[in-house]
Amino acid sequence: MDELILLAEQVVVAQTRAGRRIVTAESCTGGLIAACLTAVAGASVVVERGYVTYSNQAKEQDLGVPPETLAAYGAVSAETAAAMALGALNRSPAELAVAVTGIAGPGGGSLEKPAGLVYLALACRDGGAPQVERHLFAGDRAAVRSATVRRALELLLFVSPAALDLGP
Repeated sequence: MDELILLAEQVVVAQTRAGRRIVTAESCTGGLIAACLTAVAGASVVVERGYVTYSNQAKEQDLGVPPETLAAYGAVSAETAAAMALGALNRSPAELAVAVTGIAGPGGGSLEKPAGLVYLALACRDGGAPQVERHLFAGDRAAVRSATVRRALELLLFVSPAALDLGP
């Protein structure tokens, strides 16, 4: 966990310097991304808010994920991750949104969507379509969640300049 807090500290410093705020939309991590960020002194300048939307109903109600998206692709999909990130941006004044949805395991998986499958999405206000990544993380539930948090923080740290066409 200390390694994740150090990474979160780098995110807070970088986004404070850039003057950008972050919103998180978390399913399989249950708020761990926001927890790591808010463990850093001064995070209140950067962390605007966080959503934990574990159920499909919460994804729909809190983030506006279309029920059609969930029905067609499932909660664990690139499409749902992108919709979660965009929904978080639309419901906050933040400039950056990170969203995660996956199967932390050990159960709940299938051949098509095994335990360890995670989709992460990064959306930037006025930055076009969200950047979505698919990962199959190894290990137990804690390892999958930790790897997901690490990758989400890395996305927030290394935001592509092209994705940040925020205008004047």
